[in-house]
Amino acid sequence: MTSISLASDHAGFEYKEAIKSHLETKGIHVEDFGTYSTDPVDYPDFVKGAAQAVANGQCLLGIILGGSGNEAIVANRLPGIRCAVVWNINTAQLSKEHGNCNMIAIGQRMMSEAKAIAVVDTWLSSEFKGGRHQRRIDKIDG
Repeated sequence: MTSISLASDHAGFEYKEAIKSHLETKGIHVEDFGTYSTDPVDYPDFVKGAAQAVANGQCLLGIILGGSGNEAIVANRLPGIRCAVVWNINTAQLSKEHGNCNMIAIGQRMMSEAKAIAVVDTWLSSEFKGGRHQRRIDKIDG
């Protein structure tokens, strides 16, 4: 069973909950690293745990949410994490096909909830293309 880490700050909480419910109805196991309300918090406190779960193999993939999606900067500080800020179907698809991203960051203030769920579904169903893209990832990770 696929396991996905999930985290947000207060500005991404509502979509985190919607995405969590959506994934669970599809039979996907979710590890929720918080936050657990719309009370103001500091996003690194939650994003770091979700990214560490992917980096250490506890979870296969990760999704982080905030107001803008720029919370990806925290995840990308960890070795082995490739987290793309995605803002539509195309960027979600390309993040997996070209970057083999194991995490994505979504800004709740940047799209509708329905679009956020469609972005997640697209990312999950996309496959890494390999080839010239693998050479580039090797340079990133090397």
